[in-house]
Amino acid sequence: MPSALDTNMRFKFSILALLLEVIIIVLFGIFVEYNGSKDTQTLYPFFQDVHVMIFIGFGFLMTFLKKYGFSSVGINMLIAAFGLQWGTLMQGFWHMKGGKIHVDVKSMINADFSTATALISFGAVLGKTSPVQMLILTILEITVFACNEHLVTQIFQATDVGASMTIHAFGAYFGLAVTLILYRPGLKNKHENEESTYHSDIFAMIGTLFLWLFWPSFNSAIASEPMKPIVNTYYSLAACTVVTFAFSSLVDQRGKFNMVLIQNATLAGGVAVGTCADLSIRPFAAMCIGTIAGIISVLGFHFLTPFLASKLKIQDTCGVHNLHGLPGILGGIAGIVVTAVNEETREGVRFTPGMQAAALGSTIGMALAGGALTGGILKLPFLGQASDENCFDDSVYWEVPEEEKPHEIQSNNYDEHSRFEATM
Repeated sequence: MPSALDTNMRFKFSILALLLEVIIIVLFGIFVEYNGSKDTQTLYPFFQDVHVMIFIGFGFLMTFLKKYGFSSVGINMLIAAFGLQWGTLMQGFWHMKGGKIHVDVKSMINADFSTATALISFGAVLGKTSPVQMLILTILEITVFACNEHLVTQIFQATDVGASMTIHAFGAYFGLAVTLILYRPGLKNKHENEESTYHSDIFAMIGTLFLWLFWPSFNSAIASEPMKPIVNTYYSLAACTVVTFAFSSLVDQRGKFNMVLIQNATLAGGVAVGTCADLSIRPFAAMCIGTIAGIISVLGFHFLTPFLASKLKIQDTCGVHNLHGLPGILGGIAGIVVTAVNEETREGVRFTPGMQAAALGSTIGMALAGGALTGGILKLPFLGQASDENCFDDSVYWEVPEEEKPHEIQSNNYDEHSRFEATM
């Protein structure tokens, strides 16, 4: 069982973080140069939108835990800041010219994309890992992600403009594999801190709204013609949201809305439409994809999450399987169907259903294998993980204000059931 000494980050985290930053600075000095691209004025607004999603959207979406808000936003910021630097290098090594990595706004967008995979996986292990473990996860996951992205886009020559497969499905299944290896029997039953309060759920809803508003930019940022993916994502999200509210009421015996579902499943349409967002589909097809995404996300939270936790020992704190995993697979399948029905070409490359299927299969396979390997490394006992009793608690790694008194916690807690039980 981890001791208090294990979670002391004074030297363990500081030395690792400083060492990694020095290594990155040296590598930047050797390999990174400016690119003379003239697309800055066109692409910078897209970059700003994606940047907001990464730092605010993902960060606040995970603040639902009543005593883990500092870590949700703070460690999210750490992962993103470190990951975008590492992602620039890992993706850049595949596209070097003259032995140099040339950076511009587009490469900055792609670097932000690479961090999204680690942030999605962070949601699966939220509350159960240390800052040291998350730095190591970020290094390994972005490295595997860059390899898979190269395989999908350059070798298979598949299309995935909104990254339903390469970011969302990859990040989800990587995180699920990690949390399976890091399974904690002591957390099989409800932990007292693994629940939300009225105010923590409102903060999480802020993250949802930022992601919802900027998702059209996420799916169109690297598209050669952004108008179509913007429109398709816009309407897919809208349809998904209405269906999520409907099914949230339907699966509740009292017909009430569930904030867990509203925070997460309303975004599934943006994930699912990503792969085919710039293909020859009409807005009604995008709305159909969003509708299906909302349904499978709600049903996933209601039925699949409890099953994974109880039968397969997969403790998915944020339900990333339902927001990113299942909709990501749906997006991959939609890409297969669209390329089978229509002849789709970009820059002289014809997209085929066989290559789309290979891209989906390789993404899930590499995510599971990479996640399992990463989980095995993170399981090393000296990496600072908290004990079962101290999970989901900021005070293990943060200086926090005076804790709420027990009666204050009770009065603020609007739901006596855990977040997990609320979806049942």
